[in-house]
Amino acid sequence: MKKVYVTRPLPAAVLEALRARFDLTVREETSPMGAEALRAAMDGHDAVLPTLRDDLGAATFGASHRAELLANFGVGYNHIDVAAAEAAGLKVTNTPGAVTDATADIAVSLILMTCRRLGEGERLLRAGKWDGWHPTQLLGFHVTGKTLGVVGMGRIGKAIAARCHHGFGMDVVFYNRSPVADAGVPARQLASVAEVAAAADVVVLSVPGGAGTHHLIGAEVFGAMKRTGFLVNISRGDVVDEAALVAALEAGEIAGAGLDVYEREPVVSPGLLAMENVTLLPHLGTATLEVRTAMGMVAAENLFAWDEGRPLPNLVTS
Repeated sequence: MKKVYVTRPLPAAVLEALRARFDLTVREETSPMGAEALRAAMDGHDAVLPTLRDDLGAATFGASHRAELLANFGVGYNHIDVAAAEAAGLKVTNTPGAVTDATADIAVSLILMTCRRLGEGERLLRAGKWDGWHPTQLLGFHVTGKTLGVVGMGRIGKAIAARCHHGFGMDVVFYNRSPVADAGVPARQLASVAEVAAAADVVVLSVPGGAGTHHLIGAEVFGAMKRTGFLVNISRGDVVDEAALVAALEAGEIAGAGLDVYEREPVVSPGLLAMENVTLLPHLGTATLEVRTAMGMVAAENLFAWDEGRPLPNLVTS
């Protein structure tokens, strides 16, 4: 029976399915796993199931390891140096598909919370400062009929566009590195992120993390956005230059932001914490039992395919 190491607790149904097939070790801590401990796990097990923020950078890998597979829990794998893993004899898989709808739902939640000042209103009420309804209280931004800009028109981007177009009658513009023949809704692909920023009332980021998208959104993009525009990020924190975002908000270059991810997660910039026009969520994109179980089952299927010598369903390559 092959030995598999799981770096964080997972839903019970996932662990039950894995225990039925493998000699399973589950680390009970919920914090990210460090490089030294991960090296030991890879040396002592046939496969490792890591997740977000586990330290699998280039320095973590030696020349070779006993482990053959890193079956990542999550669609994003920017915490893994895939080229270094491959050089050390490991394949890497991820869990796309399972996260699409839940992540798109969080994007829409952030749009409404930020544009309609819902978080600000709840804080006012809970603090006992609400004096009752009046005609000019907490006037927000009406999203119906406005323009949505999507940066990254993959599965999640398309799901966000569908919700906003069909739910709020929003026009859709988008940027994607490659041409998109069918966005699922009427939409215009523009040539640059800056063009999307200039055209949209709400800009939503749904690109993968990694070197290619690091600080994709910075001062130039904020300068291109409307002063009434809002930024929503449900992708990876380091896609946004957080210092530039704070500066843009403080200068009134943009109207607000809704964030589920952060550049130095779990550390959040004090500047963001101090602003009422910023909605901050603790990385809730896929946080339902049903979705996290589905993600785990996709990771498990990658492990089962590896165990049986079948092609890996969700192989990622450098």
